Amino acid sequence: MLVAAAVAGPAPALAAPPDGACRNADPAHEVITQMPWAQQLLDVKQAWSHSTGAGITVAVIDSGVNADHPQLRGKVLPGRDLVLPGNGRGDFGCVSHGTAVASIIAAAPAPGVGFRGLAPDARVLPVRITEREFSDSGDPIPINPDAVANGIRFAADEGSKVINLSLSGYGDYPAVRAAIGYAQGKDVLVVAAVGNRAKLGMVASYPASYDGVLGVGSIDVEGARSSDSQIGTYVDLVAPGENVVAAAGPSGHDHWQGTSFAAPVVAGVAALVRSARPELSAAQVATRILATAAPARGGRGSAEYGAGVVDPYRAVTEALTGDRPQALPAVVPAPPDPAGVREAAWWDRAGGAAKAAAGLVLLGVVVAAVACWAVPRGRRRRWAPGRVTPASPRATRAETPDEVFLFPVNG
Repeated sequence: MLVAAAVAGPAPALAAPPDGACRNADPAHEVITQMPWAQQLLDVKQAWSHSTGAGITVAVIDSGVNADHPQLRGKVLPGRDLVLPGNGRGDFGCVSHGTAVASIIAAAPAPGVGFRGLAPDARVLPVRITEREFSDSGDPIPINPDAVANGIRFAADEGSKVINLSLSGYGDYPAVRAAIGYAQGKDVLVVAAVGNRAKLGMVASYPASYDGVLGVGSIDVEGARSSDSQIGTYVDLVAPGENVVAAAGPSGHDHWQGTSFAAPVVAGVAALVRSARPELSAAQVATRILATAAPARGGRGSAEYGAGVVDPYRAVTEALTGDRPQALPAVVPAPPDPAGVREAAWWDRAGGAAKAAAGLVLLGVVVAAVACWAVPRGRRRRWAPGRVTPASPRATRAETPDEVFLFPVNG
């Protein structure tokens, strides 16, 4: 259900965009109240009794984050703007992409609204590296690799424990690679979208391909890989990313498509784990998330699904042995009772004989019935063969999938 009212009552703007910053700001969106399918699949409420992400900062290096959105108020730090010279804050957005990503990570529950973030007590550090995804002609706008690299370093220096990169490209840029290494040296877990260019084949994807980065693909409501979610060795696991609900505009929501919105699901789960188990390193958190992933189509370790579907509850709670979930103790069957075995054998023999006798009786009844039906009909036709009317073909409905629009095309 859609309602026109905002999640919360009107309040003064906390971080309005600077004058002239937004040429085509996103319009208002309605509030989506029903429970999204991704929330139902992940069932994150189970994990919240163990962790809500408290004390963890997740950096969202993106198009900025609207700190005024009712479900994000009080959660968004000032951050940094690397697009506008002289503007220091990243807590606003001309488009809603970064706001949607941040809300998947940390949106607070709201009365009457089914959508909420994976780690509602985590904080978001917004780093604005792009103004909008598309040009006036509809072409994707490339993101400056130096801005990405500088944003990663800033996020690491500001104490982020998780960095979300809902972007991807073909190029292996030394500046970005070095910045990710810098963040990992500060024990930061980097999560990245694998990209939406599967129709081009098994193409390169950075930064998901870098060592230690968790590359996240997208699945739909049926658990199948989204048609454009890229395939390759850089796909570490998958998460809901098709037709998912997230924040949009000043106070509402929208449905979003693409690996850009699967990546923050895993970033949110990483925040849960880092809050519940602060003794674990970033590499150990990544290992835990992969080891506890739920089975997906294609089997574990496939180029389409990686380790499987992220599982928040297991990632937070499961006891691991090495890099695997702890195995349940083996069930040892009780030794058979000799007297019981002999009695069961007798009943099997007796039952077999009874079944054979009953089968002969039933066969005789069927033969007699067929004869009673066939003989009169044959006499009426003088034993000429009857005409067989062919069965009409089974009606089928063409299953034409709806066209999937991916936004943005670079993540």
